[in-house]
Amino acid sequence: MSESGHSQPGMYGQGRRRRRRRDRDPGPPAQNLSGPSRDRDYVPRERRVRFGSKPSVPASGAPSLEKPIMLIKTRDEGGKPGNPPDVAPSVSGAGTAKLEREGQRPTQPVYQIQNRGMGSAASGGAVDPVIGQTKLLPPEKMKHSIKLVDDQMNWCDSAMEYLRDQTDMLVVGVIGLQGTGKSTIMSLLSANSPEEDQRAYVFRAQTQEIKERAGNQSSGLDFYITQERVIFLDMQPILSPSILDHLINNDRKLPPEYNLPHTYVEMQSLQITAFLFTVCHVVIVIQDWFTDINLYRFLQTAEMLKPSTPSASHDSTGSSGADDGSEYYPHIVFLQNKARREEFCPRNLKKMHMAVDKLMAHSHLKYKGTLSMLDCNIFPGLNRDYLETEVNLFLLPMMENDGEDALTRAGSGPPLFSLLPGYRGHPSFSSLVSKFRSQILAMSRSQLSHTILTEKNWFHYAARIWDGVKKSSALSEYSRLLS
Repeated sequence: MSESGHSQPGMYGQGRRRRRRRDRDPGPPAQNLSGPSRDRDYVPRERRVRFGSKPSVPASGAPSLEKPIMLIKTRDEGGKPGNPPDVAPSVSGAGTAKLEREGQRPTQPVYQIQNRGMGSAASGGAVDPVIGQTKLLPPEKMKHSIKLVDDQMNWCDSAMEYLRDQTDMLVVGVIGLQGTGKSTIMSLLSANSPEEDQRAYVFRAQTQEIKERAGNQSSGLDFYITQERVIFLDMQPILSPSILDHLINNDRKLPPEYNLPHTYVEMQSLQITAFLFTVCHVVIVIQDWFTDINLYRFLQTAEMLKPSTPSASHDSTGSSGADDGSEYYPHIVFLQNKARREEFCPRNLKKMHMAVDKLMAHSHLKYKGTLSMLDCNIFPGLNRDYLETEVNLFLLPMMENDGEDALTRAGSGPPLFSLLPGYRGHPSFSSLVSKFRSQILAMSRSQLSHTILTEKNWFHYAARIWDGVKKSSALSEYSRLLS
């Protein structure tokens, strides 16, 4: 053993003479143990015996005069718990020489992250820590929406990479006429705020140029999922005159089952609406004036053409509380966008609730009991008994900007009152959007089918429903009636 504590090769090997180290400094004479023929004086060296080995004895058989120093050696890293301390795993060749030359050096422990799905990698060898850390990272944030159904009504698979194998999700869809603000509302509910530039919204809204030529911005069905695992689906406008004009002026070939362009546009709207009624937990119906009777007829037609999908046994009651044959129906929320000041009057609000309740009386869609403006402290003087038939109705005013807000200030009054905002008759747009978003995200997430779906399972389930809607015999029969 050297002075640094490391073992030297060949020092304790079998069949070799033990090396003797003479001290260069002269010392006191000692007894000659090798015999009378050798009269040299030497200093006996200190010997260290490893744990478990016997002290060396000279060839003459005389006992050693010095007391051996015992050095306890720790168990080798490669040894097993069942082996005795003095038995180490055999290392052959250059590995033995390197081990003896470098000695036993302590190593720092390497902590590896092991998650579900990594058991096979862990049993076969060392698990890569980078893979484990990647599994613990938060979900990737989408920068903008992507296509789930393109403008040719074909299914797209690009959304699959953003989905995960977990069941805690909420699917929110939207339908509405052209120019009612569907994309803007969905952007504010998902990832943006009213203060941001509309060009940075995740769902592209109509530009000023598109508004001037009465065009539509959205086409097909757009997909966006938040990091809170809420899926938002923004569809093209229903019964859009812009899409009809594009079909007529560009001489696009229609599918053989459709003879007239307006029939094809209406069937496209019914297909997407029936699809949303099947795969969404919540469907928001947006209108910018109260109200269009044809919109409610369209909703009832889409409900009639909706594919038959079994629901869970505990979710088999509709809005009226009667058993409807275990058929799944989503929550319907009526959003009155760009509402005027008069519509926030409690008397007018009560009339609006009564009108919607009468129009949806025979519907199985869940249009009441899951959203209330009275719970948002918007009308602090009203209690829950004021609205006898309260439906899922919410009002949003016109989105104001800094210029319009400055015009509403009382500039003709005293200087103190000129600093205060003008009377609007309702809370601010930002406040109402925040309250509406809280109520949408708090809605119950009932099972969409008889089995619990993960995000990836929902994607495959939605693709199968879309394929069934396009080939539906009920829609084909209805298109023949329209022709």
